[in-house]
Amino acid sequence: MTKAREFKNSPVPQGVDEEIAYYVDTLLWGGTPTSITAVVKDLTTGGTDVTATKMPGTPTVLGNVITLPLLKALVLGHRYRVEVKFTSGGNKEEAYGFVEAEE
Repeated sequence: MTKAREFKNSPVPQGVDEEIAYYVDTLLWGGTPTSITAVVKDLTTGGTDVTATKMPGTPTVLGNVITLPLLKALVLGHRYRVEVKFTSGGNKEEAYGFVEAEE
């Protein structure tokens, strides 16, 4: 089975004043995700983990869809990698996407 790990439409532009809750539909991985974690890395600063300030909170699940906490407080011109790890059908999976901070 072929599945795309990168978020659809990635990289995504996001304004530095915006706060957006992104989501991942896990149906292609088997759905019913558990053990979910999300990490945000600032690639402009060498991959520094900035989750605590850029996406504080806990992901939620409704059916097959993981909704991430708000991504916010981005720095103009920085590129971020959002990684979502979860278990589905007994497999540990990871999806990711890139966000470009703009005005």
